[in-house]
Amino acid sequence: MSRAAKFRILIVEDVPALAESYAAYLRNLDVETEIAGDGAAAYAAMEAEPPAVVVLDVNLPDMSGIEILQRIRASGAPTDVIVVTGEGSVNLAVQAMRHGAFDFLVKPFSIDRLRSAVRSALERREAGEQKPTSEPPAGDRFVGFIGKSPVMDSVYRILRSAAPSNATVFVTGESGTGKELCAEALHKLSKRRDRPFVVINCAAIPRDLLESEIFGHVKGAFTGATADRKGAALQADGGTLFLDEICEMDLSLQAKMLRFLQDRQVRRLGEDTPRPTDVRIVCATNRDPQAEVAAGRFREDLFYRLHVVPVELPPLRERGEDILLIASHFLTRYAAEDGKALRAFSSDAKAALLACAWPGNVRQLQNVIRSAVVLNDGEVVTAQMLPVDQGAPAPPSLIALAPVPSESLFARETGARTTHSAQPQQGVPAPESREIKPLEVVIRETIENAIERCGGSVPRAAAALTVSPSTLYRRLQSWQDSAQDASGH
Repeated sequence: MSRAAKFRILIVEDVPALAESYAAYLRNLDVETEIAGDGAAAYAAMEAEPPAVVVLDVNLPDMSGIEILQRIRASGAPTDVIVVTGEGSVNLAVQAMRHGAFDFLVKPFSIDRLRSAVRSALERREAGEQKPTSEPPAGDRFVGFIGKSPVMDSVYRILRSAAPSNATVFVTGESGTGKELCAEALHKLSKRRDRPFVVINCAAIPRDLLESEIFGHVKGAFTGATADRKGAALQADGGTLFLDEICEMDLSLQAKMLRFLQDRQVRRLGEDTPRPTDVRIVCATNRDPQAEVAAGRFREDLFYRLHVVPVELPPLRERGEDILLIASHFLTRYAAEDGKALRAFSSDAKAALLACAWPGNVRQLQNVIRSAVVLNDGEVVTAQMLPVDQGAPAPPSLIALAPVPSESLFARETGARTTHSAQPQQGVPAPESREIKPLEVVIRETIENAIERCGGSVPRAAAALTVSPSTLYRRLQSWQDSAQDASGH
């Protein structure tokens, strides 16, 4: 049976010439194509028979393509959506990816880029991979991660949702939080799991060699190029390319990376003929990428191209009991390697582990346990065996989010001022002297304080409060609307 008998492609584009061109470009995939010139026609075509793939322009005359995408996702139809947008609407494309689009194309794009995106979607459908290839295991582990804290559950949900698509994932977090582990998890959960996983650390390679490491070169392209080099982008063909410490990339190379993401073609140094490659990009940094953009060290257009699915890894100090789970894992591993009998932590050792601020995160914890195993014998690890600063107070738990007497986060964002009742400067007020506040006021103070304590991250605050992020967003929006109504705007 030919593929045309199995798969139908719906092209939603209001410019007839472009729509006909897309259909012509896709003919060699042996599929049936149908064209809809606006949102209403697209709905009618989808109701008649859900297509395998929709190539969807987000800017339509009667409605936004985002609305169509949301309706497709809400219907549960096994349809992959590839969104198309113009140069000035990259933010719309990013929004579409967050609503479940399979891939996105920015005009003008090459024929090969369109065919590659559609082919990938069809291959996924043909293989029956409409859902992630692996469900997260039960218990305290998730594809290499150890931990079951609320903040990590949020990370797992994002990875599980993002893995089946080709969307670029941007991982942020402090050094030692597991960014490469995050990229590996995405790869293992994806349809690309049997293809290469290639890692490039942009900070570990000299800047004048980084382009060659990523894109390759031919013999004689520069002094020292004594043989052809394939480059990571071609080595990872069909798989995943992880670009660690992406903010260390030189601005001139950032421009070439942007073109590569646009065309999905590689031109090796010293070579005129471009080579197509099908890779899924995952990148990471321990810096604040938006601050790097503001400082002019990172291209804004490249940031928006890469920052499609953001994943923020929490520092170890915010993961609560996960610290003990990870420490136990390392203890078992290193004791077995060294033939030691150490198998558990004393209560004072557990308290010391939980009290440490862990500025080096999981990597520091790993080294601490390794040292304790090497230097000590017995069956139980005590606090005295742990090379950590037990005198340093731990940061307050995110779960204990008592309101703080500072200007409200919401007030700062809206320009309003918040009046706080007088608070004693020292000690805790006696129960009888505490002010009784309306429940809604307490809820608002707790939410605003949680967001502030989480560095402005609503998802992290939601995880700490064990509620859905949408719950916090709805409350923030309602407070903003009330403030605007009160000000007469």
